[in-house]
Amino acid sequence: MAGAEAREERTPILRVLLISTYELGHQPLHVAWPAAALLSAGHSVKALDLAVEEWDNPKVAWADVVGVSVPMHTAMRLGVETARRIREARPGLPIAFYGLYAAAASDRVVGEVADRAIAGEYTAGLVEWVGSLERGSWEGVVPISISTVRSSSLVPARGLLPSLDKYARMKHGGSTRLVGYVEGSRGCRHRCRHCPLPAVYDGRYRIVDLESVLADLQWLTENGAEHVTFGDPDFLNGPAHARRLIEAANSEFPELTFDLTVKVEHILSHSSIWGEMAKRNVVFVVSAFETVNNRVLACLDKGHTVSELPRAVTVLREAGLVVRPSWLPFTPWTEISDLDDIFSFIADQDLMGATDPVQMGIRLLVPEGSLVLDIPGARGEILGSYDFSTLSYTWESLHPAVDELQRSVLALAEQGSRGEMDPRQTLHAQWSAARRAIRRPPPSVDEVDWGESVPGLTESWFCCAEPTEIQMAGVSS
Repeated sequence: MAGAEAREERTPILRVLLISTYELGHQPLHVAWPAAALLSAGHSVKALDLAVEEWDNPKVAWADVVGVSVPMHTAMRLGVETARRIREARPGLPIAFYGLYAAAASDRVVGEVADRAIAGEYTAGLVEWVGSLERGSWEGVVPISISTVRSSSLVPARGLLPSLDKYARMKHGGSTRLVGYVEGSRGCRHRCRHCPLPAVYDGRYRIVDLESVLADLQWLTENGAEHVTFGDPDFLNGPAHARRLIEAANSEFPELTFDLTVKVEHILSHSSIWGEMAKRNVVFVVSAFETVNNRVLACLDKGHTVSELPRAVTVLREAGLVVRPSWLPFTPWTEISDLDDIFSFIADQDLMGATDPVQMGIRLLVPEGSLVLDIPGARGEILGSYDFSTLSYTWESLHPAVDELQRSVLALAEQGSRGEMDPRQTLHAQWSAARRAIRRPPPSVDEVDWGESVPGLTESWFCCAEPTEIQMAGVSS
């Protein structure tokens, strides 16, 4: 007993509140991971997921320190408002942003609403920062840090989070399956200019221990998961590890189905593995097609061309897999006809049923540190000033009609997200807007052919989308 008292006196425990605002509709892994590390370090931890939970004043009052998870742009925008709300209620409470988009927080934003921003392999840095508060050695606002220290692979502390039935499901036909979310790696080997990963990881990636992933899958299946999303930025960054992971996951949990995210070039260069993946219960693959304009693909340094997109669709279909492309239709280099061309490609490839309407209104984001800033002529000629309210450099198309079309298409996507239109109606309305912009007749309803039912998730929002009014209202005071 005396030893326990001495240990408690030597290492006082802090109460840490970890907050998630948005993680694409799944249970927030980027709360569960650091929660496990902080618990292991002896701290007390509570979690709050504002995507599915109401604001909780007692939890905020309980906390000695708050960490706000910002793994993507939507979460960062919502996280800034969340931190402002906390600051209003408790001005002296230490707040940290952590996660991929913490690197997008300028010193001004950090100084205003938070005291620390930790990007990259943030877990060790977050535990260290909380430890500095515990020791009383904290000296106030600290500049943004990008950690490259790989934390030991702990099993995420998911028991702190709302149950899986509060989150997205995998739908296929008339049935749905509860979904879990894991990551087998972090970072990315590639340097696509529009992606926030290169600014943080600079072409590096980190493998998550196989045993840790399997233990996480064990918890998920015991708590109802029937489908699992592997959310790695590119599942085939390490092909050998990826194959071992799917083989082990399928062997241990043969009833689970899976989806993966893979670059177009990897779909093609590893074409021989897809039959095996299908046998191991992989049911669909997300891939960043982005656009059908080769000039834009070259500017973004995507590593593929338009001619390779149909080949990628064919490779996966021949293996019995569905491809769900993601799109970036609006950039400074977009032509007014590009959106109609994207819709025509989607229709020609029978991908309407695999298309989420929100993606048709996505506009290029250029956060601090983005490789887009390195494109010749980007600074001054293409990009404007940095906008602290949107956390992105401003830009306008050379053709004002392109910007007008983007606003119209995104507004239609938001209408659909509010249930005012179903996805097919939303896509038809968006394609009609694209046709009007180039003075062509709208597509017939038959052209928006849904085809056979394809598997996908019930959460259709996107990591690079701007927050909706409903999302912003959920975090604002």
